[in-house]
Amino acid sequence: MGYRVVVVGATGNVGREMLNILAEREFPIAEIAAVASSRSQGDIIDFGDTGKKLKVQSLEYFDFTGWDMALFAVGSVATTIYAPIAAAAGCVVIDNSSLYRMDPDVPLIVPEVNPDAIDGYAVKNIIANPNCSTAQMVVALKPLHDAACIKRVVVSTYQSVSGAGKAGMDELFEQTRAVFVGDAKESRKFTKQIAFNVIPHIDVFLDGDSGYAGYTKEEWKMAVETNKILDPDIGVTATCVRVPVFVGHSEALSIEFERPLSVAKAQSLLREAPGVMLIDKREDGGYVTPLECVGDYATFVSRVRRDPTVENGLSLWCVSDNLRKGAALNAVQIAELLGRRHLKKG
Repeated sequence: MGYRVVVVGATGNVGREMLNILAEREFPIAEIAAVASSRSQGDIIDFGDTGKKLKVQSLEYFDFTGWDMALFAVGSVATTIYAPIAAAAGCVVIDNSSLYRMDPDVPLIVPEVNPDAIDGYAVKNIIANPNCSTAQMVVALKPLHDAACIKRVVVSTYQSVSGAGKAGMDELFEQTRAVFVGDAKESRKFTKQIAFNVIPHIDVFLDGDSGYAGYTKEEWKMAVETNKILDPDIGVTATCVRVPVFVGHSEALSIEFERPLSVAKAQSLLREAPGVMLIDKREDGGYVTPLECVGDYATFVSRVRRDPTVENGLSLWCVSDNLRKGAALNAVQIAELLGRRHLKKG
């Protein structure tokens, strides 16, 4: 007994991670299909460590009729075409692109934060997965917001190159090698050299009509997605930075609350919160770095401390594997939630 599941974009970084996590978590699967663009048709890929091999099928010709859910890990262009086709065929789409996140008829879900919102999925038969940086941030914010009501968040992100896909990872590797051997350092994926550098620019810059003039789209996403997932009254201002790390996003958060919240109480809440791992020792190495979070499910929180610049403020450090909680894991958790609340196993 299980579900018939499609992974769309199965040959990409996030798609492969989806397959790994479905296998690791022993998701109840009756049948699974790996689907990608026609150039990958016929390729053989692993279904996690199960030993099962999957033959990649072409998205262009795939029939979604009779399948229960499809986890989409392709860009917005392909999603625009094929997500509505899948949804119309009765297959619930869990989409990792940005296409449907702000659609009022599509739930934007982080299961630890707003599970009840999934009940609205049937309007379009589509559920949206949030931006990778937003996902880990709201997991950390949720227990604190419930306790003291967040007014404002100032966040600076330190985002790994895997957030830009395989091309971003390849560019960091190639440029790092070029530095040591004296070769020319080409920048194709990023606007400037990423090796031994940081770039305060992720996605496109927005114009004045958006209300976020001078911000990038990534920074805008963190604000509006947090409002949709957690609370529309929370003010969020973000600075998103690409750093020379392969996997793992980090965030420095300064949070202002309506009501007082002590450091000790915040630590206690975070220690018990679903999806959060608190590692917070005020000593050398008593915190988590992106290198240490790779392959883990948790959102790690460290360096919880009072912000003395506001009446009720805390600052903290937040780290997570962006290919997992920021993308693939959250999609699988949505699938698990959908199954528990709405879909019957075949």
